[in-house]
Order: sequence, then structure tokens, then C-alpha cells
Amino acid sequence: QVQLVESGGGLVQAGGSLRLSCAASGSIFSISAMGWYRQAPGKQRDLVAAITDGGLSNYADFVDGRFAISRDTAKNTVSLQMNSLKPEDTAVYYCAASTTQTMSVIDYWGQGTQVTVSS
Repeated sequence: QVQLVESGGGLVQAGGSLRLSCAASGSIFSISAMGWYRQAPGKQRDLVAAITDGGLSNYADFVDGRFAISRDTAKNTVSLQMNSLKPEDTAVYYCAASTTQTMSVIDYWGQGTQVTVSS
């Protein structure tokens, strides 16, 4: 089992920045890729960004260069730096971990952290 604990959510004005962090513990040797998803009320949960254990990253189109994902394999953490935030970025952000490189299957989820962007 792997436990994921997120931190760093909160309320920010449009144009501001937030940094989300996720700490993994447990059977972390099984994890290949980690990433962030988000879910707004009444909407599906969407991938925001993901990064492999080799450092390859990919982003959703809506990120449009505003966010940066990073991973510290020594500390078993993954972070998401979010800049130029927009009200439509408001959602619960979930840390995710997968035993696959492509995150085709999400094996573990964090509890989620709320991000609210005011206009």
C-alpha cells in the first residue's frame, strides 16, 4: 500500500500562485508515475500533470504553460507549482500514483486539497 498526503491548497486571487505538494509513503518502490488530477463540482476528474520516475512530464492542454510539476524521488514527493491562476482552476486537486509509466491505471489517490481562485 501507498499513502499520499497533499498540502498547499487554499484561496488565492486570479493571477496568483499556489504550490501543491504530495508526500508518498509505504510501498513506494512500486510507483512509476505520479501526478495531479482535479475535479470541480459536477465535473469529471481530469488529469492536470504527470511525471514519471525518470522525470518525463506531460500536461493537460488547459495548463497552457502556467503550471510546473516536479518530483523528488529521494524524498518521495511530487509538487505542482501553479502560476497565473484563473477562477476556472478552482477545484479539488488530487495527488495520484500509478504503477504504470503512462498512468493508464491510478493505483493510489490522496484525499484531495481544495484550490479556490477568486475573480
